Amino acid sequence: MTPQPANSNSISLSEMRSYLSRTMSSVNQNKLRGTLAEISFREYVSNLGFGDHVSEGGWIVRSDARGDFHFGQNTAVFFPETVHADSDYPHNRQLPSPRLGLHTICATFHQIGIQSYYCTPVIERRDGLPLVSWRAIQLGRPDTTDYQVFPDCILGFNTRVRPYNFEKYHNDVATIPDESVPIEFSKESTRVAFHSKYFCEPSDVDGLFWGERLTYPIEIKEKTRASSSSIGDFFGIDVGPFVKLAYYAAKRGNLHSLFVVREIDNADTRNLVAWRYITFDRMAQFASWVFQPGGRSMTGGRSATIKIPVDRFGILNAEALRSL
Repeated sequence: MTPQPANSNSISLSEMRSYLSRTMSSVNQNKLRGTLAEISFREYVSNLGFGDHVSEGGWIVRSDARGDFHFGQNTAVFFPETVHADSDYPHNRQLPSPRLGLHTICATFHQIGIQSYYCTPVIERRDGLPLVSWRAIQLGRPDTTDYQVFPDCILGFNTRVRPYNFEKYHNDVATIPDESVPIEFSKESTRVAFHSKYFCEPSDVDGLFWGERLTYPIEIKEKTRASSSSIGDFFGIDVGPFVKLAYYAAKRGNLHSLFVVREIDNADTRNLVAWRYITFDRMAQFASWVFQPGGRSMTGGRSATIKIPVDRFGILNAEALRSL
């Protein structure tokens, strides 16, 4: 039997795992390593003194073509508060104020037509099971807004006529470390809540970094370098994430993006070699025009990989972060 928390407005770590086992379509090693790379990145940046410049992860969603709204016509981004196991989240609690930096980033999104929201949980128990719902506040607007029911507060997406079961899987999630479970649970819970109400194309946002001048959505991956006779040593990025970064570049304003690589020595020991980064401008300039077939992607399917020369990446250190 799954252990329950002591109070009625919380959820246990084991209950979070149970939820993830039902909602995650794939729990392969790429997915796991990507999650660990995100945690490691936040620790590394915090140790350099830039922890308050990095946002929580979240989702960016675009409208589906089924209904009144055409594909890609409307876009929204939302960032969930991380739900901590066994913590109290009653419906009558004082809802938190999002960090000032997140307001700044979401103002950038708002200026280029992307609705931006911060989500916070409310938990109650029904028949002994935790029911997690979300409240959201729109950020980046010039006026003051209040928390509303999520995802009802987000407009411009085609509503599902019939419910769809997003809790249909039976995956073993035991390999997800305890420290990663609350982060993954919070992201999955908001994704399922949104996708259960609306048709959409979702893609995860690993995080956002706001520098001295510009705002950067971040794509974070753990990689070993490969080699090609035509371009030399390279890191690969799947086509899906590359297209997402290209979307940010197309919207522009002062919104740029970063591809961050936690370079490791090999696939067995996975020792850190260096943290490296490249802006999308440079990535688009130097990426090979010839992609190659990849292995399993984080979603479990076969991938196509775009190759970027390692020597076009910079070392991600305090000096580099100050320059962004």
